[in-house]
Amino acid sequence: MERKPLFLYALCGSQRAASTNRLLLETLRDHAPEGVTIEICDLIGDLPIFNPDHEGENTPDIVARLGAKMRAADGVIVACPEYAHGLPGGLKNALDWLVSRDEVPLKPVMIAHASHRGDFALEQLTEVLKTMSFRLVDEAFLRVSLLGKIKAARADSIGESLRNGAVHRALSAFCEAIIAGSDAPPR
Repeated sequence: MERKPLFLYALCGSQRAASTNRLLLETLRDHAPEGVTIEICDLIGDLPIFNPDHEGENTPDIVARLGAKMRAADGVIVACPEYAHGLPGGLKNALDWLVSRDEVPLKPVMIAHASHRGDFALEQLTEVLKTMSFRLVDEAFLRVSLLGKIKAARADSIGESLRNGAVHRALSAFCEAIIAGSDAPPR
């Protein structure tokens, strides 16, 4: 039996053009196994500030587009920096827009982290994702230290994570968890 292609949607908590988290997501996208497509969300920086009065029939079009991408995704990858010991506001805002929607519950999620530090943000992100009923795939966690490095050193770190198999192992573990979850009987 042929396996269906997987579509993964990636949320980048940093909106910087030179974001190391985006670089890590691009690496995952560019080295995804055959049959796996990763699309990096480009909507986060344009979302309006979350307001429950603007849900339901008042949902902004851009929020509906974010929801549609989340619904279509077999799994979600999140990469974010730590700002002042917390989550970046734009990422938290995007997640807030998804809290009361039905696209997220039990959706598999993988965390990718582009820093040797940032554990406060990782703890907060994990708590928020679990509270939202995402299915966190811990064995797919990927950490590649890129923060504070010049371009050549970032390229070396990315290259090493590809050579040592860290990127492949994380993506494989995530895809396997998605497939195993989709094969499980409904509860």
